Amino acid sequence: MITNSLNPYNPGNNNTKTSILYMNDFHAKLPNLERLYTASKAFDSFETNADKLKLSSGDDGLGEDPILSKAVSKLLDMIGITKRQTGNHEFDVIPSVHAENAKNAKYQELGNINIHTKSSSPLNGIMARSAIEIHNGNKYGIVGIGPSDMFKRLKDGVSKDDLTIDDINTTIANLQKEVDKLKSQGVNKIFLLSHSGYTNDIQIAKQTRGIDVILGGHSHDLLEGVTENKNLFYNLDNEPVIITQAGKDGEYFGILNLEFDDKGIIKSVQNNVIPTSIFNRPLPVKHAVEEIIGKPEHVGVINSVPPAPKNRLIENNPHGNFLVDAMRKELGVDIALLNAANIRGNFEKGKVDTRKVSEITPFKNNLVVAKINEKELVDAIKLGGRSFVHPDNKPGIVMVSGLKYTMNDKGELLKLSYVDDNGNEKAIDINNPNPDKILRVAMDDFYATGGDGFSMLNKKHEAEAVYNFDKDKLACDYIKKINEPVNIVDDKRIEIVKS
Repeated sequence: MITNSLNPYNPGNNNTKTSILYMNDFHAKLPNLERLYTASKAFDSFETNADKLKLSSGDDGLGEDPILSKAVSKLLDMIGITKRQTGNHEFDVIPSVHAENAKNAKYQELGNINIHTKSSSPLNGIMARSAIEIHNGNKYGIVGIGPSDMFKRLKDGVSKDDLTIDDINTTIANLQKEVDKLKSQGVNKIFLLSHSGYTNDIQIAKQTRGIDVILGGHSHDLLEGVTENKNLFYNLDNEPVIITQAGKDGEYFGILNLEFDDKGIIKSVQNNVIPTSIFNRPLPVKHAVEEIIGKPEHVGVINSVPPAPKNRLIENNPHGNFLVDAMRKELGVDIALLNAANIRGNFEKGKVDTRKVSEITPFKNNLVVAKINEKELVDAIKLGGRSFVHPDNKPGIVMVSGLKYTMNDKGELLKLSYVDDNGNEKAIDINNPNPDKILRVAMDDFYATGGDGFSMLNKKHEAEAVYNFDKDKLACDYIKKINEPVNIVDDKRIEIVKS
């Protein structure tokens, strides 16, 4: 039986000791990547007789900004990542930018087991199916898979037209073939970099042979320690399989310490999940980043803020509300809509600059003004309510400006109303919304191309206006125009009640 050892490094035995620094879903949070650089240096300096690997399970980047994507790639090299599974957000940038970053990087991208590119695409050939690393004479096989729900996470165009994705069952079958190939080459320690989500990772662990560790991502789970039936499972040969995942947004990373016997079977394990906040951001690293993205511009001062929500996908979020208000007021529309999953941070008391705002809303989707009717509006908000009953809370509730609604914790819409600038409310009949009531709506082009199943918002082709900037620009303009310290308040515009 495997043990959750406090100290897996036992000099008295002949087992192979391995230590993995792992990361997932940093989502282009540059400050946390800078902190991970410091953590990586500490990892390097630790005296041990273990083989050391540094691996990423994807979504290191986020959004369409090519400069941000380049900065993330640079930081991965500085951290010393050697293999990276391509996450869905790596495909947010245009294919030529993604391909250039991959070709110039020191790390190798994986994912070709279930992510397939057209032969004419710049992305063709940048992802390997697997790789072998040799440390102190020990061979480690590293394979990678992407998310089978990739197309739900990408907006139309950009990279989506260049890709095909296998379903999970096809993925597992082809993954097993690749593992068997590595085993035939004498590799008996195999790690899977999976950007497929926790539920799929459990299925993989139970339905395959030869995989020792699944370094996971995509579903943003925080898997601390080692617990049977949580992140310790057994494969078809009844051998242990460890699953890791370190949350989201670079708030944590992990160090997994392992002992393998001479047959490549795990005999001891220790899983340490560590907050990045305890590490500093070295000035030389910050300087290297600013050489790519430029120095931030001061835009104002935040006087007070409420706490950030614990689960931004299914809670009212005053920080996001401030951004969606900026969209509505700066573009002069009736209402504004924003996907809760679009918000990846929160405001903090004190000075605020363009970089901080950009980190809160990093996708860099173009904004769109389009006409939608009242029925489409209600349908969109109801679709967002499905997040309460979906295992990973996707796609996230709809954040609103110029509206107020109440929903129960089963995702059922109970009431909805328009709200004018003076706070006056006018109820909307959610059971019989008026299809002839037309509204001018601001949203980003993820929503406006029907992303995440919001087909009722697919209006970009008939939009009144399409802008070449994201909501972070409007937020900065909005703060500047306020021209005094800003109080971000919780106005309870979205209320979640118990069913």
